[in-house]
Amino acid sequence: MVQPLGYLKESPSQTAGPYVHIGCTPNFSGIQGVFETDLGSGPLYNDKTRGERITIRGHVIDGGGNSLKDALVEIWQADADGLYNSPSETAGKADPNFLGWGRCPGDMATGEFVFETIKPGKVPFKGGKFMAPHITFWVVARGINIGLQTRMYFPEEEAANAEDPLLARIEHKTRVPTLIARKEGSAYVFDIHLQGENETVFFDI
Repeated sequence: MVQPLGYLKESPSQTAGPYVHIGCTPNFSGIQGVFETDLGSGPLYNDKTRGERITIRGHVIDGGGNSLKDALVEIWQADADGLYNSPSETAGKADPNFLGWGRCPGDMATGEFVFETIKPGKVPFKGGKFMAPHITFWVVARGINIGLQTRMYFPEEEAANAEDPLLARIEHKTRVPTLIARKEGSAYVFDIHLQGENETVFFDI
């Protein structure tokens, strides 16, 4: 989603360092009293939210195949009707009972992140087209100077994925599968590879 130029100013980039969890998830870091709960934690929905409830889990994996233990992952997505709860979207039409944004630190023992959310709908695009249902991911960790942005698409949405305007712009089609989650039981698994043969496609936005 693009904001008007000048609406939001970009902050200077710097490495996340070892303090990202203290600033973004103080309760997770053992610091109580800043927020009642860490911002973005917990389910993105309530009992009135429209849409199919889903679980997303995964790891951020380095070039050596190791799961990072200190990564912080955020997601941003549309609601079940493909609308974002944002001032720049069609005001008042997005589901008011859906948060649309979540934040999760990786487990300090396993590195796994988990989100409880809903499956998004197709997102309107230019010229009457639609983007396939997807969820945007943003990743920070030690040594990453600028947060990495990528997307997760759904394996059962083959027809919609084939018509998605962003996926169509990826030159090397063999890399498209790095953006497709896999279904394991009742959960979608989406591992984000920072480097290596299975490096995830990242977007310069």
